[in-house]
Order: sequence, then C-alpha cells, then structure tokens
Amino acid sequence: MTSTADDREIRITRAYDAPVALVWDAFTLDAHAAHWWGPRGFTITTHHKDVRVGGTWSYIMHGPDGTDWPNFTRYLEVEPHVRLVYDHGADSADAAPMFRMSVEFRDLGGRTELSLCMTLPDAETARQTRHFIKAAGGEGTWDRLAEYLAQQSQQTPVFVINRTVPAPIATVWSMFTDASLLAQWLPPTGFTMTVHRAQITEGGSCEFTMQQGDIALHGRFHYDELDAPHRLGYRQVFTDAEGTIVRFPGLADWPEVMFTHVALTPEGEGHTRITIRTALAETATGAEIAAFVAERMGMARGWTGSFDAMETQLGVDN
Repeated sequence: MTSTADDREIRITRAYDAPVALVWDAFTLDAHAAHWWGPRGFTITTHHKDVRVGGTWSYIMHGPDGTDWPNFTRYLEVEPHVRLVYDHGADSADAAPMFRMSVEFRDLGGRTELSLCMTLPDAETARQTRHFIKAAGGEGTWDRLAEYLAQQSQQTPVFVINRTVPAPIATVWSMFTDASLLAQWLPPTGFTMTVHRAQITEGGSCEFTMQQGDIALHGRFHYDELDAPHRLGYRQVFTDAEGTIVRFPGLADWPEVMFTHVALTPEGEGHTRITIRTALAETATGAEIAAFVAERMGMARGWTGSFDAMETQLGVDN
C-alpha cells in the first residue's frame, strides 16, 4: 500500500501567550533555544547555527542519562516571523535527512499560534516515530517553550504540559468534571483517590485523599472557572485530615496554593488536546518559586502517569 502524505506526517499545533517576534527569536537564536530545546531533562551544546536558506545548525543534545545525541539541520525556507522549513539529519551534513519539518508562525495579536508538520519517509516510520516521541517525552519540548516564553514575556514561572487523547471533547470534559471519573485517573501512579465531597461547579470545591500504603495526601480544589466544554480553572491546596491548609509533606518551601487552568481543544477526527497550565500566586516567595521550578520535571512525570491512566480508562492501548 502506498503511503499518503497524511500517513507520513506528524502534526503539532500550539498557542503561546507571547508575540510572534519573541517566538521566532526563541526558535532561531541559540541564546534562546539553549534554554528550552529538547525534552525535559535534556540540554544542548551548539557548534554552529546559521538560520538562512542553505544555512545549517549543528548541535549535540545531552540526555539526562549522560548520552550525547549529535544533530544536524539544514534550512530550506526562512521567512522571518512567518515560516521555517528544514531537513533534520541524524548527525552530520553527510547523513541522509531523517525528516522534513515545516513550522508556521501565525500572529494572533500579541499571541502566537505555532503549527509544526514533520514529514517522514513512509507511514511505518511515522508510526514508529510517533511512538518514540511519546515514550521519550518529545512533545515536552513545546511545553518547555511555553514555560520559557512565559518567563521571558511575563516574568512568570509556569508549568505547562499537553496531551492529545483519542476521545471527543465532551468525553474528555467529563473526565475532569465527573468526580467519580476524575478519581480513576488523576492520582499519581501507584496511588488511589477517594473523593469525600465534590461540587464541580464555578465556586464549588472537591475534597479528596490520595493514598499509597501508609502515605495519605489530603487536598482540595476550589473551582474558579468552568466554561463547558473548553476551559476550567481551579486553585489547589494540600490539607491535613481535618481540612486545614498545610504545606506539601516533606517540602517546607512548596507553595501553599497553585492555580491550574485546563484548556480542551478539538484536534483532528475525534481527538482532543488537553493543555494544563499551573502558576503561582503573585505573593509566592522566592523560595516557593525556586521549589516550584525545580519540581517541574516531577510534575511532568506525575501528569504523564495521570494521562496514561486516563487513556487506559478510555480504552486506549498505551
């Protein structure tokens, strides 16, 4: 069977709260890209970067396990603030390109929509690459970009994670707003969740306990926004068994309150993209901010486990 263009493509769309000029610079200037390029836990060393038609970018990605991954890119189209097209090779100018990437920058009036299309040689390679990207947390690159842009444009530390799940938006909305469903997928891997009281409405709250063996984490969500089926926002606090707000056990500097916004966006036939964005109160101390930033990889692992559990609940084979 001959592969079609769609079979060979991997598409990703993201919207960023930053002007298109900043998003372009973050993509094309090494001084920016060094802070966010690659999955969480990775760093890069650039040997050479020349963003122009015919120019190249040679760099090494350093994995958290110490493995080095040489990378080579050759730019084919460069239209500032609008479009980039490049071939990405394995490790050098002599290696055959692994894929072609097209990146479209759309100005939304102070915000930017980024549309990426990775074209692979054939459908099977695309399928394997999708699996590899998911297993390696490769889409975390675009979450790190969101965090970096928020810091640059708003001087605000945030945590961002996205996941596209194969379910219609109404079904995914119910996963967040039906307490009996929420308890089945939200807790960290290995924990169970018991909901004691729940009124998931604007102004309502959800009180719960997450437990693993002798470890019991009590908490409460206060819902500030519900706009079905697209957006919801809540404040999260940890409590003791009586409901009094406490710090996260064992982390004296963990923020007392965090603000989480969930955005649901239809994406493709029967799919929904979930975007989680967590921020701190304006009164957060320097120690709280440092603890929050240091734990973003752990938060990503926690949400990844929760999303995996959601997909299992939805009948998806992970």
